[in-house]
Amino acid sequence: MTKPLRLAIIVSSTRDGRFGPVVASWFTGLAEQRADFEVEVVDLAETPLPARMTGNPTPDEAAQIAAVTPKFAEADAFVVVTPEYNHSYPAALKNAIDWHFTQWRAKPIGFVSYGGISGGLRAVEHLRQVFAELHAVTVRDTVSFHNAGGLFDGDGVPREPEGCGRAAGVMLDQLAWWGRALHDANARTPYAA
Repeated sequence: MTKPLRLAIIVSSTRDGRFGPVVASWFTGLAEQRADFEVEVVDLAETPLPARMTGNPTPDEAAQIAAVTPKFAEADAFVVVTPEYNHSYPAALKNAIDWHFTQWRAKPIGFVSYGGISGGLRAVEHLRQVFAELHAVTVRDTVSFHNAGGLFDGDGVPREPEGCGRAAGVMLDQLAWWGRALHDANARTPYAA
């Protein structure tokens, strides 16, 4: 595979006053500088999914699902930008994960987390278990912002960009490697769950 990988960056928080768009905007800017990725942002606050899971969604629910599902299906790799809520990840993200299955299968997923003292890392550890059940591959390295509100200036730029920029680069390198390996393997032999 020589064309750029399609990278879906998922902004998972939907709360009023959320900090996620600041973190996601910074990360998206880094990812877009790379020639090996074609980036699309999926903000769950702008593309809400139905809260209830049914076998027969209403027309409105079907339209909500149709706004997100193709973006996930077309992605070769994902980055989840997530805060930590109550030692875990947001309900809107769980809902988005549960509405989909094959869209995650045999694809790599990286994490950019933020929060208080833990930097969202407990949310990431929960997500690793969930995505393993869906046959996705989570990359080892993450980007984490501890006490995130104080780490960015008023323009949404990290006050100390070297460390987080380096961590983002390592994670994107891993996503690119896994994305190409899994895409090529799946092209040769479709993944069977």
